[in-house]
Amino acid sequence: MLQIYSAVMWALQPLLRRKLKRRGQEEPGYLHAIEERFGYYTQAPSQRPTDGGYVWVHAVSLGETRAAAVLLQALRAAEPSIRILLTHGTATGRAQGVSLLHEGDVQVWQPWDTPAAVRRFLTQFKPRVGIILETELWPNWVAQCNKAKVPLVLVNARMSEKSMHQAQRLAWLSRPAYQGLSAVLAQTQADTERLETLGAKVDAVLGNLKFDAKPDAEQLALAKTWKQKLKRPVVLFTSSREGEEVMWLDILQALKDAPLDHQDHIHAVHWLVVPRHPQRFDEVAALMAERGWNVSRRSQWTDGPDAEQQDDVNTIWLGDSLGEMALYYGLSDAALLGGSFAPLGGQNLIESTACGCPVIMGPHTFNFAEAAQLAEEAGAALRVEDMAQAVTTALQMVRFAPDENAHVQACMTFSQAHRGAAQRTAQALLPYLKPN
Repeated sequence: MLQIYSAVMWALQPLLRRKLKRRGQEEPGYLHAIEERFGYYTQAPSQRPTDGGYVWVHAVSLGETRAAAVLLQALRAAEPSIRILLTHGTATGRAQGVSLLHEGDVQVWQPWDTPAAVRRFLTQFKPRVGIILETELWPNWVAQCNKAKVPLVLVNARMSEKSMHQAQRLAWLSRPAYQGLSAVLAQTQADTERLETLGAKVDAVLGNLKFDAKPDAEQLALAKTWKQKLKRPVVLFTSSREGEEVMWLDILQALKDAPLDHQDHIHAVHWLVVPRHPQRFDEVAALMAERGWNVSRRSQWTDGPDAEQQDDVNTIWLGDSLGEMALYYGLSDAALLGGSFAPLGGQNLIESTACGCPVIMGPHTFNFAEAAQLAEEAGAALRVEDMAQAVTTALQMVRFAPDENAHVQACMTFSQAHRGAAQRTAQALLPYLKPN
């Protein structure tokens, strides 16, 4: 059956090339080194480390790359001599990953999941171990690593109910892949149970690496400076997804058109939205403009929003920059959690709580079910039924000063209580870091 899957993946290569070129028109990063995705590299094989091979770490996108940052710090502390082979699938992940490289490390795109491309990847770099973060498992990666006797470990592993059911429908493909892993280190016991249903052998439950990521101190300091100049609190719509912005704008419009006493509520805050995908920045700006809102873009700010932008109650701020989420969370008094108001599974809320910004989440958080539940139990997050309730809850929450808001204090306690996964994971990986 793997042969049939491999044939399909081989046949899809021309479509992947066209997709990358189209995507590259909006995000030029996708046009960089396209041939790497098919196992063709410019690095000479002689550049490989001679002391046992690279430690291959795969972080598909931005969130996984941020988790990789704390893991790599712990791994380097345990084994300072290791050289890292860092792979990604998205342009945002690769851009973020550049900052994690040390001298002698290599960064390339993940290999497309055909036997030939994966073999070329393994032959080129000869990793001593492959470490995959969270969910990114490909059948031919497992099969070819097993043939090459390269241990493959899934770390910070998570599995939602939805993903488990999808994998079960393709059990002929997914089960051998999970069974072929050398080790699995899960985030939670619930993840463990779902992974074991798919055939994985879970070695340990170690928590979530993302709790160990410390917010950028410079960004938080800048946010504090800007915040002191603001006349109103800020409500952030973080990691908004397609379709959710329309829900949000509909609610704002309804409140805007309500009697005067309700208008006071809607205009009592600054509204800030940061779309999940950078290629949608212009789209979301146009959507807000079509609805009659003025748009102030972060990319046009010099020292924060100016006085005119602050005074205009019909202006929405657009966070159209990369790598500045700590700035946005630090500036905000509450955050609506994108991906949770449509059935998309939610986004990671850990960074928000680490910055002391309480989260208001909708009904759909299945991708981060455990973290969402724990945050809710701790008072760092609130669950609401829909976008209308989210907006009104946010308006009520920000009436209090930060030092009077119990949810703000709960955020810091919650974040502190769940740290330590990076050290535990590094210790579990130590046997795989030794030279072959």
